[in-house]
Amino acid sequence: MKYKKITQAIRIQTEKTNQNEHSTPLFLTSSFCFNNAEAMGDAFAETIDAYTYSRFSNPSVDEFTAKMVSLENAEAGFATASGMSAITSTFLCFLKSGDHLIVCNSVFGSTINFVKKYLPKFNIEVSFIHPNATKHDWKLLLKENTKMIFFETPTNPALDIIDIKMVVSVAKPQNIMVVVDNCFATPFIQTPLDLGVDIVIHSATKWIDGQGRVLGGIVLGNKSLINEFYLYCRITGPSLSAFNAWILSKSLETLEIRMERHSSNANFIAESLLNHPKIQKVIYPFLKNHAQYEIAKKQMLNGGGIVSFNLLGGLKAGIIFLNALNMISLTANLGDTRSIASHPASTTHAKLLEEERLAVGITSGLIRISVGLEDRQDILEDILQALEKITL
Repeated sequence: MKYKKITQAIRIQTEKTNQNEHSTPLFLTSSFCFNNAEAMGDAFAETIDAYTYSRFSNPSVDEFTAKMVSLENAEAGFATASGMSAITSTFLCFLKSGDHLIVCNSVFGSTINFVKKYLPKFNIEVSFIHPNATKHDWKLLLKENTKMIFFETPTNPALDIIDIKMVVSVAKPQNIMVVVDNCFATPFIQTPLDLGVDIVIHSATKWIDGQGRVLGGIVLGNKSLINEFYLYCRITGPSLSAFNAWILSKSLETLEIRMERHSSNANFIAESLLNHPKIQKVIYPFLKNHAQYEIAKKQMLNGGGIVSFNLLGGLKAGIIFLNALNMISLTANLGDTRSIASHPASTTHAKLLEEERLAVGITSGLIRISVGLEDRQDILEDILQALEKITL
């Protein structure tokens, strides 16, 4: 029987031990034993399916991976120590010297920094494209050596929406791999593999954990690609810890209901701030004034849990606003049960040049709110009282 997503997130578990436990135990071990030398040799030769070493595989990690595979409608997956380890390992696994990579220029700052600083050392050419680029613009960037396209949707932090099917239609005829960071949407809002992409990546540190406790990442796709990725990670070692995987697997049991509340609260906050005199622009994918509203409605179930807005008064206004918040936390993380405010230009995207930030809508007055699970009116009132402190 094929269960619904939420049932799979709750009911997929590792095989019970002889203790017949109801909740999956934590397999906090570095290695696994064998009854004889022959079995050990077969396990390392991979002629039998057995656990050998937790850098390769672990029951706690496998449970989390199996749940994510099911939720994203993938064939296989491999979990990593963080979202960035998932991203960088994907680049280094599937790209080689002489290849060309196209990256949307409105992605997480660390991703931009990695492809700019480190990929050239491997003679991998990188081109950047604006999230609002047309199909014609995407085609113009293609080269004979283009091997991969990478983007986020929604983007961080400007919340641009990229038409996944459109990019896939450009890439597939040229046999170009399409990789999508689905961190902001989660599989309960958007499933890019169903739209034709090759690989989906998550920073599980964010909404999947949901309480700011542990780091984690995961790469998902078809079996042949993930097997290649597994072999790369088996050698290089960016594996997810069993403890973190155990936490993340438990978190998936509540992800759907959390994302419904996060998104509902975020939509309320966005609509409530639309006409505020100290805000130049409110950005949220499911607002009708969003430039890619129709695309968002087509490929997302709701607008997600992030709201961004541009303050009149720029950096000075941003500092006043952040310092005036009473309840909302100041941290660079997102996806927590607790609402979080950040200033991307001075934190997550601080190492980008000013013209690079402005090109993708990251102004000095841009504020990103990760809308939590608190009462929506309490969240709004904290934002409103902080806005009142700004003098223009």
